[in-house]
Amino acid sequence: MTNWLLLHYKLPNKPSALRVYIWRKLKRLGAILLHDAVWVLPDLPRTAEQIQWLAADIQERGGNAFYWRANSHLQTQEESIVHQFKNQVDTIYSDLLNRLAKPKADLQEISREYQKAVFQDFFQSELGPRVREKLTSKLGEKS
Repeated sequence: MTNWLLLHYKLPNKPSALRVYIWRKLKRLGAILLHDAVWVLPDLPRTAEQIQWLAADIQERGGNAFYWRANSHLQTQEESIVHQFKNQVDTIYSDLLNRLAKPKADLQEISREYQKAVFQDFFQSELGPRVREKLTSKLGEKS
């Protein structure tokens, strides 16, 4: 059973840039929007630290943030959440594989995006190693 970190927050209506800032941070972390304003991440040391910082940031900017640890007692709910995390990162990996198949792929940009995807790959997608192999091969051809 996986332990989860949940973040629920409320921000002032203005400025709207603050909402976008928080949303982007959560997306960069690989968080999944579970329901309304409840975001979920696997409970790992690095995600816990990031969520703690983000909750503090929200509060410093005049919002309310509630952060807690939880686990699901229903196997189907757990599987559904894990599936969402895998789909999220598989979409990125699939895009990278498609871009790597092109003759003049921007390998530096693809490499940067691959590193971001690895950071969000909490459940070891099967596509991750394929992207790494293809990228390594392409980089070797360039040398």
